[in-house]
Amino acid sequence: MVSQKKSIDVPPFTYWLSGIVEKHANTLIHLSKIETSYYQEALEPIEIEQPIFICGLARAGTTILLELLSTHPDVATHQYRDFPMLYTPIWWNWFLDRMPKQPQAPVERAHKDGILVTPESPEALEEVLWMKFFPHAHNPEVSSVLDTEAENQPFEHFYKEHIRKILLVRRGHRYVSKGNYNFARIQYLLRLFPDARFLILVRDPKTHIASLMKQHHLLCREASRNERILIHMRRGGHFEFGLDRRPINPNNISLTHEILNLWLQGEEVKGWARYWAGLYEWMLETINRNEHLSRASLIVHYKELCDYPQETLTQVSQHCRLVFEKPHFDELVVRLRYPSYYRVNFSDDELAIIQEETQAVCQRLGIRAKT
Repeated sequence: MVSQKKSIDVPPFTYWLSGIVEKHANTLIHLSKIETSYYQEALEPIEIEQPIFICGLARAGTTILLELLSTHPDVATHQYRDFPMLYTPIWWNWFLDRMPKQPQAPVERAHKDGILVTPESPEALEEVLWMKFFPHAHNPEVSSVLDTEAENQPFEHFYKEHIRKILLVRRGHRYVSKGNYNFARIQYLLRLFPDARFLILVRDPKTHIASLMKQHHLLCREASRNERILIHMRRGGHFEFGLDRRPINPNNISLTHEILNLWLQGEEVKGWARYWAGLYEWMLETINRNEHLSRASLIVHYKELCDYPQETLTQVSQHCRLVFEKPHFDELVVRLRYPSYYRVNFSDDELAIIQEETQAVCQRLGIRAKT
C-alpha cells in the first residue's frame, strides 16, 4: 500500500536532530575524524574509482536518473535515512540497523511529483557538507563556481573520507551522487577525481520552467503555512525554490542581479527563462574549454530519456561504465515516462518570452523550443 500525504510536514524528531547537527557541526566534524580513525582498517583499502556525479538545474530529471543508477549492485549512494547525521555515517547507520524496525509504506516525497520514497531510497544530501566547508556557497552575491584553481584542503580530505564511508556502509564500489549545485563545481570535482563521470541533465525550457514554477509555488505555500519547512530546507541546503529561493551564480553577478530583480518584480517566467539560459550557456562554455571535462561529461536530454529510454540508458550506462544485466535493464526502461501530475499552461506571451530568452542556448543544445 502507498501512503500519500496531503501537505508537507517535517517529522518532529528529524527537525529537532537536524537543529542539533547544524548547531554542533564543528563537534561532529571532530567526531567524524574519530570515526575515521576507529574504522581505519576497513576504510584504508577502499578506493574511490570513477565516481559518478549527476547534476543540472533542479527539475531536469536528476532524481529519476539517480534512482535508476542506484539499483546497480555496485553502486553506493546517500539515502534518506542518512539525514541529518551525515558527519558520522558509519556510526549512525550502525545505530539505525539495531533499532526496532516497523514496516513503512512508501510515501510521496515532499515535491508532490509522484516519486515514492522510503528511508532506503537514494537522496541528494551532500549539500549539508558543502555548506559547512564553503560558507558562501549559497550567497548569490558570490560566484558559485568552483574551478580547477579552487582549493579547500580540510574539505577535500573530509569529503574523500566521507565517500569511502558511504562505500563501506552500502557495500558498494562506485559512488553516485546527485547534487543540483554540483553543476557549478564540475571543474573542481574533476580535479579531485580525475576519473569522475558527469551526467548533466537538460530539459526543454518550456516544460522545465513549468515544473520549476509549480515546485516554487508549492513550497512557498507550504512554508508560509509551516515555518519549520523553510528552516528544514535551509538546513538541508535546498534553496532552489520557496521563500528563500537563491539562484546559482555562474560567476556572473550582473546576470544574477537581473534574475533576482525579475523575480522581485513578479516576472517569474522571464526570470526562470533567463536563469535557465544563463546556467546552461555557462555549462556549455565550461565544457567546451576543457577537453578532459568534455570527455568526462555526458549531456542527457530528459526528453530523450523518456522518448527513447533504451537507447538513452544504454548511452548513460556506457558513459558511466556500468553494466546492467538485461532483465534488470528492461525493468529500468519501463519505469521511464513523462510526468502526468501537472500541465503546461503558459499564455502565448509567456511562451514567446521563453523562446526569446532560451532560443540561442536551445539551438546549441539541440533543443527545438516550440511555442
